[in-house]
Amino acid sequence: MIDIQVTGLSIEFEVGRKILDGLSFQVDQGERVGLLGRNGAGKTTLFKILTGELLPDEGEARTAPGKGVGLISQIPVYPPEYTVFDVLNTAFDHLRAMEKEMGELAEKMGEGDRAALSRYDTLTALFERQGGYETEMNLNKVCNGLDISPAMRKQLFTELSGGEKTRVNLARLILRETEILLLDEPTNHLDLYATEWLEDYLSHYKGTVLAISHDRWFLDRVVQRCVEIHDGKAELYSGNYSFYVEEKERRFQEKLKQYEKEQAKVAQLEEAADKMRLWAFMGNDKLYKRAINMERRIEKLQTTDRPTKERKLTMGFGEKEFRGDEVLTVKDLAMGFEGRTLFENVNLEVAGGERVALLGDNGTGKSTFVKILLGELEPAGGKLHFGPTVRIGYLPQLVTFDHPERNLVDTLLWDLNCTPQEARDTLAAFNFRGEDVFKLVSDLSGGERSRLKLCELMSKKINLLILDEPTNHLDVDSRDWIEEAVRAYEGNLLFVSHDRYFINEFAQRVWMLEKGTITDFKGTYQEFLDFQERQKVYAKNGTQPPVKEEPKKEKPKRPGGTKELEKQVAAAERAVAKAEEKQYELAQRAEEVSDNYLELQKVYEEQHVLEEEIAHLYTVWETLAAELEEMRQ
Repeated sequence: MIDIQVTGLSIEFEVGRKILDGLSFQVDQGERVGLLGRNGAGKTTLFKILTGELLPDEGEARTAPGKGVGLISQIPVYPPEYTVFDVLNTAFDHLRAMEKEMGELAEKMGEGDRAALSRYDTLTALFERQGGYETEMNLNKVCNGLDISPAMRKQLFTELSGGEKTRVNLARLILRETEILLLDEPTNHLDLYATEWLEDYLSHYKGTVLAISHDRWFLDRVVQRCVEIHDGKAELYSGNYSFYVEEKERRFQEKLKQYEKEQAKVAQLEEAADKMRLWAFMGNDKLYKRAINMERRIEKLQTTDRPTKERKLTMGFGEKEFRGDEVLTVKDLAMGFEGRTLFENVNLEVAGGERVALLGDNGTGKSTFVKILLGELEPAGGKLHFGPTVRIGYLPQLVTFDHPERNLVDTLLWDLNCTPQEARDTLAAFNFRGEDVFKLVSDLSGGERSRLKLCELMSKKINLLILDEPTNHLDVDSRDWIEEAVRAYEGNLLFVSHDRYFINEFAQRVWMLEKGTITDFKGTYQEFLDFQERQKVYAKNGTQPPVKEEPKKEKPKRPGGTKELEKQVAAAERAVAKAEEKQYELAQRAEEVSDNYLELQKVYEEQHVLEEEIAHLYTVWETLAAELEEMRQ
């Protein structure tokens, strides 16, 4: 049975520019399908047509008659006095109506009405089948999964943030047991725990799901196939996101080979046609006719357009040389607001080249921690120290500009002090081309503002990059751009993210902020997940993790490879040279105070300390030099 049918759908908002142009596909009952496409491709427009908010110019998009459709992006308006609990309970309106009718029927049954008895039996069975006796249990189960606390349920719905309203609306639709779910970026306002809960729920959901999402991990775990909207039409892929990526590349290569084959044949025929025309001028009419026929054949051959890909990022982060091992030291850091402690007794150290993911549920204090690092907030206690050569680049979660009234070119001219041509080249690297460069910053979407901020960041010399939800407002192509840049970046990285695809790609160390402290796990994200699973098993069984000697692990590859290691070897050499210079100065000082016993004794003590330091520095230098030699072989 078909639950969603889209046939020949076309719509345009500007004359001559069709958003959807003959879009056709179907979703069968029980399928979970991912809807892909660049920002502006028409995905949300399709949802609005499916829910009746928009009418298409041509074609139709319909859902199976009699089935309830729930749209996550659309938050209904409720009376101002409604609490979160009241909103959630609207999911059971149909059950309340059944209950009321059952009460009225019970009165009629007392009067001997047999028709009322039959109707009562039917309603009772339906009420039980639809969970009428389990509403409280189901409500608590869903609220716990989406982190809607008892205190939050008492709040007025109008006082919630946009993200909180989205979570409540998602819970309401789940409780309604809607048969068709349209999910428009459902994970955007969910933390990792709530996202995993939603994935688990959808894996057991018996209805039909059509999901717009840029969360690639979510798509891999939830959807069974993908529909990409490209140039207003549907391209179908019979697998999850990872399958889509591989299959799309295979199709591109196939089209490219077909195009190249056609072009080679066209070139061969054109050369032959030119020769025939030349010979025809010498009086051979037959050759002239053959040349004409050959040119017609060439026209028929040219049926394949050259396939194109999205332009890749053509610039990377500028990097300032980092000297020394110390990047960041955090000691006894504490922070709280209005009597509530976010975290305390936080002690951390970051060395050169490390890539750290700061994770945790919403509201635990991740962004606050980042603001303390940036000096935007003063901690309630403790201190932190950056290495002397650390230079920070920061991409905030909500990007703002001091002068939104400027256009894109002027923004870069002022902020980067560059030439107009340099500004346009930089913007072109981030897909701002043509008339787009004269857009006002105030007119940009959230994703476009993120891209513009990245333009600025990549033009600066930094060696510690801090990213707060860097992929939140970006489509898949834009996420590929930033990942390409981060992959080439060789400095230190600290990022807050709920994008598990991004975390899995870049985290080599995980800081989990929960229960007022930060758990420091040195390993990849997958290793961290495995560690968490083991901890759950030990807690469930009431056992302690076995104490055993850890097997020796191969040294992880250093971020940045040979280039970064060369920098560290050079830094170690400079540290040794500096210490030896001080050693020479102390020897000179010893000669000057040789007749003063007390001063001489102080110099001898300094020399002793310095000798130990030099021995340590030599050990560091020799280890790094040996590792560099090994990598070069």
